[in-house]
Formats: sequence, C-alpha cells, structure tokens
Amino acid sequence: MTEEKKGTLYIVATPIGNMEDLTLRALRVLQEADMIVCEDTRVAKKLLFRYEIQKTLLAIPQHSATDKIDRVIEKLKQGLDVALITDAGTPGMSDPGNEVVAQVAAAGCMVSPIPGASALGAIVSVAGINLQEFLFKGFPPHKKGRQTYFTEVAESRVPVVYYESPYRVLKNLELLKETAPTKRVIVGRELTKMFEEIIRGTVGETLEYYRQNPGKVRGEFVIVVY
Repeated sequence: MTEEKKGTLYIVATPIGNMEDLTLRALRVLQEADMIVCEDTRVAKKLLFRYEIQKTLLAIPQHSATDKIDRVIEKLKQGLDVALITDAGTPGMSDPGNEVVAQVAAAGCMVSPIPGASALGAIVSVAGINLQEFLFKGFPPHKKGRQTYFTEVAESRVPVVYYESPYRVLKNLELLKETAPTKRVIVGRELTKMFEEIIRGTVGETLEYYRQNPGKVRGEFVIVVY
C-alpha cells in the first residue's frame, strides 16, 4: 500500500514595491496553488487583484496561533499545494514565514522556494562594497535591547545590514552616530518604487541629510553599516 502524495508548501517571493518584479514562476505558482497563506489579506488581495487571481486566503500574522499552521499542514497532507507570501519580498526574512516553514517541515511535508525580490538582496546588489561576508540583523528592537543592538553593529568586523521603519530611522541613526561615529552607511529607501533613493556617506552626513530633508523620512529603509 503506497503512501498518499502530500502537497507542497511553496515559499513565494513577491515584489517589494514594483509589481513588475513578480517572476513568471511565482505568478504560475500563485495561479495554481489551492490556497495562499499571507501576513495580511488586505495586502495580498492588492497583488492578486493585479494579476486576476482568486484564491482562498489564510492570514497568519506574526505570533499567530498554532491552529492556523495546523490548517496548512492538514491541507498539505490532503495533497493540496499551498503558496506562502509575505506583505513584500521573500518570506522568512523578518516576518512569520519561518514559523510556518519549521512546523510544515517537521510534519514531513515538502517545502520549495520560489525566489525573487528582497530588500536585502536589492541593497547588497547596489552597495558597491565587499559583501562576501556580512551580518543581517533584521529590525532593531523598539526599546529594550536597542543600545546593545547598536553596540553590536558598531563592533562588527563585517558589514551589517538591517531594516528600519520611517518612525525610528532618525533616532537609530543618532544612536549609531554615538556608538560608531567613524562608520559609513549606505541607505536604501523605497527600493524599486517611484521615489527610490540610495544615500551614501558617514553616519553623521547621512543623519544630517535626513534632518535637512524631513520629507524624505518616509517609506521603508534598508541600511548597510560598514
């Protein structure tokens, strides 16, 4: 008696801004999937509407209940294919995708990557510095542990890459200036979008630039410190 074929969980990278960055393979997988798991159904629907895709959506936000992941595993064991997407970019990087993958893999189901856009890959490609080795630290803590976080960034022997929101970027650049005044930074803002901007300079120069241009402290940031 043969074991019934299980479905596959596809980890699908979606655009970080420019909708044209969705790969042909990613589009096919989303069209063929039996269900799509996402962070926020409102965000997912915008992408799916663009490509006229209508699918059952299951939102699994960060720190989600295990029962939702159990539903995904149940579908996979029924032989159905499931696509996992994040709000933007590659799932598993600073979002809850890793929790889903861990439990699905532990349940003995297949997990397959559908690579594509990511803010990390985008900034690395335009950095113009040696990034054969670097440290990715996700988002800095909001409060507790923030000082320790930036001390580690300052003391790193290799370049450090991290994400930041517009609400804390100035405060964190100020803290970075205190802990690493001699470091240089490359700041990518709104990568792939209409108002994409890449700034290079010392921490102090970059901080001063945004202080003088408060209207540009908007959108999503990815920062390289070296």
